[in-house]
Amino acid sequence: MGSVNGAEVIVWGLGRPFRDRQAWIKPWTAQGRQVYKVNSRQRPKQVVRGSFGGLVRRTGMHQEVTQFLRYLDVERNASDLTIKSYREDLMDLADFLTDQGQSPRHPRDVTPTELRGYVTALHEAGYARTSISRKLASLRSFYRFAQRQQLVETNPAKPLRNPRGARKLPHFLTGDEIKSLLGAPDGENEMGLRDRAILEVIYSAGLRVSELVGMNDRDIQVDEGTVRIRGKGRKERIGQLGQYALQALLSYFQKRRAVPNGTKEPATFRNKFGGRLTSRSVARMLEKYIKQCGLDTRTSPHTLRHSFATHLLDRGADIRSVQELLGHKSLVTTQIYTHVSTANIKAAYDKAHPRAKKKPNAG
Repeated sequence: MGSVNGAEVIVWGLGRPFRDRQAWIKPWTAQGRQVYKVNSRQRPKQVVRGSFGGLVRRTGMHQEVTQFLRYLDVERNASDLTIKSYREDLMDLADFLTDQGQSPRHPRDVTPTELRGYVTALHEAGYARTSISRKLASLRSFYRFAQRQQLVETNPAKPLRNPRGARKLPHFLTGDEIKSLLGAPDGENEMGLRDRAILEVIYSAGLRVSELVGMNDRDIQVDEGTVRIRGKGRKERIGQLGQYALQALLSYFQKRRAVPNGTKEPATFRNKFGGRLTSRSVARMLEKYIKQCGLDTRTSPHTLRHSFATHLLDRGADIRSVQELLGHKSLVTTQIYTHVSTANIKAAYDKAHPRAKKKPNAG
């Protein structure tokens, strides 16, 4: 405990002394006190490198966590981002236990009561319900693995329930807004052609931004109008490319610069140096066109994926086909996109139901 700007401060989630990094502290209000949450990426860390290619801070549970992350990488074929998320979630718990004076021992020593205290601290620190649910899912998965490996006898995370809350409908763009956005990039230079191709491909195939930046030239079949997509968990699926997306790609290919020497897998979308684009680069690019078109500032690369699914369902596409195109494991995830407008639902009802419209009585 300490103070920042004269306010009482409760700093948790460190696990070791905080070295005067007040610039990285984010304030939240909880129970009438000023609570500060530290950006985990700025914490001093003592790490050990695992064979799975990640980093694990040295804690009382680091050996078991390392085993779990190696299992995700080797047996579950999880992506680097997935492994990173699990690692951070488990290390956050270890840090919390340390701050509470409960040195992170063997995983079997952690109790449901301590985990409930962790969840309470997450709420007080201002974490969103979705973030808390994800952290709880990470804990459950870790302890299920530990049970299978006979590292623990019981799963202390099993009794915990996810926070309740209304699920937010995804933000999406209208047809006119999509048209405006896709027409915004300059079609006379390489970067403008690249940006237009990126927007067209995301919207045409309903891609996640990580799937887009992971695309290689050999994944695209121009003659068939398809693209091979490597999605979550490195699962592959086939996406569809419409004529506008294909034309945008071909125009970009004509002016695209060569890849650096020694590149094994030529990326489809490249930066000005010829290297592979990052997800953050795509987000920054989109921000420029959002401002240019005067669109909702909530718009992100994932908004184009939301719009793809919404427009397909709005125009009568089968929900299971949309599920396959999106690469969703569960149909429940796809059902969130069934929020078509009331006007369209009413029009479809009036058109299809034999007794929707009652004829007025004669006389």
